[in-house]
Amino acid sequence: MKAALLLPLVFVALAAGADERRSGRDTMSSALRTLQADDAQHPAQLALALGRELWAQGSKSCASCHGEPDKLRGAATRYPAWDQGLVDLPGRIQRCRVRHQQQPAWQREAEPLLALAALVAQQSRGLPLKPPQGAELDQAASQGQRLYMSRIGALNLSCAQCHDERAGQRLGGSMIPQGHVDDYPVFRLEWQSLGSLQRRLRGCLSGVRATMWDWDSAELLALEVYLARRSAGMAMQPPGVRP
Repeated sequence: MKAALLLPLVFVALAAGADERRSGRDTMSSALRTLQADDAQHPAQLALALGRELWAQGSKSCASCHGEPDKLRGAATRYPAWDQGLVDLPGRIQRCRVRHQQQPAWQREAEPLLALAALVAQQSRGLPLKPPQGAELDQAASQGQRLYMSRIGALNLSCAQCHDERAGQRLGGSMIPQGHVDDYPVFRLEWQSLGSLQRRLRGCLSGVRATMWDWDSAELLALEVYLARRSAGMAMQPPGVRP
């Protein structure tokens, strides 16, 4: 894979004089955009309240190391990262819980884990995604790009066929987005709950009837790395709201 193919699309777009990327929130109805923009009505407000409660809980709390949540402004822009292996933001929270708080790990997609992930991500609202660089991450991005381009499942479809070739068209009444990752975690009305990017990716695997990848698998994490680079420079507005 040529190194040039791993450049974030933002650099390609800027070199051409325009950035035609669109956040998924820009393709939503005005009602959903209003819902995401209004913290008082945001459907993730209870999860965020739980996150703030958990932040200060216990003798080895998040607050005891990091202070107020806003001290982590910018942190969420830099994931996935490499730290003796690939780790996304929920994975980092899990590591802190196990290593520093000496508490058992939560199940993936557990309510308290997503609540803390949403709280930390919320602190980076308005900041551009700035995924880190490095040899290990370059290798993961290359793998993620191959996965993004590969046809899979009984329907023999790739991510690119939906989110590049057919972005803006409609599927099941909803507009197909470009597949950017600037608002995760997101509250999907379909789920009636918050969910991580890995949950969304596994939902796509199910949709094309492909073999399901395990949580935190090399495949899911590599795809996360590639998608973060693909969305580099886009302003974050987490937690998102989606249909």
